[in-house]
Amino acid sequence: MNSLIQIAGIIDTNEAEMLMSFGVGYLGFPLRLPVNKDDLTEEDAVNVIKKIPPPHKAVLITYLNEAVEIIKFCDKLNVKIVQLHGNITQKELEKTKLIRPDIEIIKSLVIHQDNYLELNNTVLNLSQLVDFFITDTFDPVTGASGATGKTHDWNISRKLVEISPKPVILAGGLNPSNVKQAILQIKPAGVDVHTGVESENGRKDINLVKKFVLEANRAFYEINSAS
Repeated sequence: MNSLIQIAGIIDTNEAEMLMSFGVGYLGFPLRLPVNKDDLTEEDAVNVIKKIPPPHKAVLITYLNEAVEIIKFCDKLNVKIVQLHGNITQKELEKTKLIRPDIEIIKSLVIHQDNYLELNNTVLNLSQLVDFFITDTFDPVTGASGATGKTHDWNISRKLVEISPKPVILAGGLNPSNVKQAILQIKPAGVDVHTGVESENGRKDINLVKKFVLEANRAFYEINSAS
């Protein structure tokens, strides 16, 4: 059982350093988004990522869906993990892995009201081409597939965790108050949060981050101790 914690929407180096100081392993950089505004420029992202030392990892979060474009963007940012939220075809995933097997791929599983069978097929068809899956919530009002601040039916996420040959990260409306319950119920390999640890000014709140990490680690510890 893993205990991955990812926090997305990094704004600057100070924020990245604060997150790493609390043990956040994966730092997400959403860029080239069709709906939500980017949190920082691509040039600023390059400079922040330069200052993220191992074992911490930077993650490009994007809706790009063509292999060559994805690879070029990863190289520009100097990242080796990309989280894909766009409608990418199996052919483009195969091409990405063929050209750059060193790039880890996290593929989104965006949960709508009644699309479990579709997601089930995605898991079964794409498992050999990705390293992780990440569940998230679709917002019918904005059309956003992620960073909506909304939860979804956790029973669907649990089913996806159970059937997936690859680790599944849980995202979608998580916050310090519900992350422990979510982990205990779903048993994911990791959790991801964005707006759930932000203050009204859009920056990560140190107290919310601290509590989120603490509650997540408590839940992972309970699961790992029981297994």
